[in-house]
Amino acid sequence: MSPNVLKICHLYPEVLNLYGDRGNILCLKRRLQWRGIKCSVSEVKIGDTDDFTDYDLFFIGGGQDFEQEVLLSDLNSGKGSSIRSAVEDGKTFLCICGGYQMMGHYYETKDGKRMKFLGAADFYTVASDYRMIGDYVFRCTPESGGSAIVGFENHSGRTYLGEGVAPLGTVLDGYGNNGSDKTEGVRYNNLYGTYSHGPILPKNPEFADHLLQTTLERKYGTFKLEPLEDTAEKEAHNHMINRVLKGATYTD
Repeated sequence: MSPNVLKICHLYPEVLNLYGDRGNILCLKRRLQWRGIKCSVSEVKIGDTDDFTDYDLFFIGGGQDFEQEVLLSDLNSGKGSSIRSAVEDGKTFLCICGGYQMMGHYYETKDGKRMKFLGAADFYTVASDYRMIGDYVFRCTPESGGSAIVGFENHSGRTYLGEGVAPLGTVLDGYGNNGSDKTEGVRYNNLYGTYSHGPILPKNPEFADHLLQTTLERKYGTFKLEPLEDTAEKEAHNHMINRVLKGATYTD
């Protein structure tokens, strides 16, 4: 089946865009264009009102604590319920760091203040004094494509998953959700949350295609995403993983 236009919603680009997270949008657009698939990207900012049922894929980047607080009133104005409905409807979401935390029940600051977030998925985040920072590697669960992911994490929040969700993957080197249970990110319906900045998708083309395949299958029922010639991307991906794993040999 030949797709029409795949519609991408970039939420809060004016405040949630740490460490080049916008590059994930550019990567998705280019990998679609290389296959002759049209796409459109709409930036939805604070105060904007959009019909979220019209979009196929949502992206939310990373931000700091004060930026998340700025967003609370906008989310409570009605946008939050639209996001929850889109998650339950199976729309694809890629949420990074602060955008990931925002999809949980709450964020608790070091002084015990709880910022109530969306509760779109069953997890919560608690601030800590120790910052978890550096390049890291994790492997996605089979349900999320099974590929090894290399990224950059920088967060003091420790995220804990509830029984109603699964991790995006298992940490091979680094901290992940909380530095203790080896989980990284979250997967609920087609919501993918991760701490991986960098941005994540250009360095991990297999995962980028998994997101696109998931989105296209939801929209069209069945869809075959044609492979791309990714030699350079895969060499860069494998090189970075080998660096992070400190001499361990990884080949795709």
